[in-house]
Amino acid sequence: MTSFESLGLKSQLLNALKMMNFTEPTEVQQKTIPTILEGKDVTVRSKTGSGKTGAFLIPLMNKVAKEENQAVMVITPTRELALQVADVAKHLSEGSAVRIATIYGGASINVQIDILSRGSNIIIGTPGRIIDMMERRAIVPSDVKYLVLDEADTMLDMGFIEDIEFIISKLTNRSQTLLFSATMPTAVVKISEKYMKNPSHIVVGKEEEITVTTISHMYTVADYKDRMAALAAYIDVYKPDKAIIFVESKMDANRVYFALKDGGYNVALLHGGLSQSKREHSLSKFRQNIQFLIATNVAARGLDIADITDIINFGVPKDPNVYIHRVGRSARMGKNGRAVTIISGGQRYMLFDIEAIANIKFEKISLDIESYRGRFPEHERPRMPMYGTRRFGHPGFGRGGARDSYGGGRRQSFGHSRHGRPGHNNRGQGPRN
Repeated sequence: MTSFESLGLKSQLLNALKMMNFTEPTEVQQKTIPTILEGKDVTVRSKTGSGKTGAFLIPLMNKVAKEENQAVMVITPTRELALQVADVAKHLSEGSAVRIATIYGGASINVQIDILSRGSNIIIGTPGRIIDMMERRAIVPSDVKYLVLDEADTMLDMGFIEDIEFIISKLTNRSQTLLFSATMPTAVVKISEKYMKNPSHIVVGKEEEITVTTISHMYTVADYKDRMAALAAYIDVYKPDKAIIFVESKMDANRVYFALKDGGYNVALLHGGLSQSKREHSLSKFRQNIQFLIATNVAARGLDIADITDIINFGVPKDPNVYIHRVGRSARMGKNGRAVTIISGGQRYMLFDIEAIANIKFEKISLDIESYRGRFPEHERPRMPMYGTRRFGHPGFGRGGARDSYGGGRRQSFGHSRHGRPGHNNRGQGPRN
């Protein structure tokens, strides 16, 4: 068995790993860390929850010198993932002089500029805010030696491909590019072919395995009006220790949150209508002692929260890849997990696509929905959000904050439009982060 000691890491880093109770590298770390230490470009396709964050942070933190300002740039698709990667990096930097800056939308840009001005060896951030910092010259592109694209498939799904290409085009002095992804669609492969130098391609697990094999995939059928009853029945029968309930919209998130909260369940809420501070608070509480997190897809990618036993889909995700990344929040690091999807009678065909792409098989379960009808009478019909009222005056509810919906404002780059047309938004349809 390969050990961290056998990888030739610095003593400070080995001590930090011990303090984090990282005793042995995971498979993706065993295969990836030596290749990165050799200085090669790398593409890594590995299932969600397999330890990819450590696979790039550990070798890069071993390589970077304290006098190298802005030497490492890690790009993530969401602010939640940026914060999560930064948290791991800060633990790994214990006892060293390595400095870390985390930059993302929804937080004070002036504060982040001040952090960068004081010097940072590692920058972790989202595409939109990284470009903002480049335009303000708070980030010096020529200083970046090591570039990491984390959750590359997600960034392309979210419409960040032009942002990513723009950023890469400015990093002309980079010596190493690392691309990590749970899946390798054609668009991701094209990025690697265009911008990487003879990369080593590392695949962890069988090619056909996209989700971890320790997850049980189930579904149950309920009419639209009975979805809350089905949810309550599942909770009472299967008794999840810790679960994320994924919904398709902020309206549904609010509806399910208040229904469960009023029913006495221990719940937190996460969606793009919340301010960044409220989102961080919800995640912090969920990590500590909250049993259920009700979330839109803003939480589907990159969250690494220990001991999530169940993923509950309050409806079928339209994109099979969304399902794959949702269920990847459970069964982390080889643990067992369950995923259940509540569907209407006419949606069974949507599960066929998921089964084909994820190479899984759904098991149908029956729940005593009848016994739970009427438990949430006030919440059994979706209601329009009452922004500005006392109900939605609850902290974090309102018009402010990040958005789940796509779209972005006018953006120019270094004084000119990226497509040569004033005001043209070359950032596709990705959300601003």
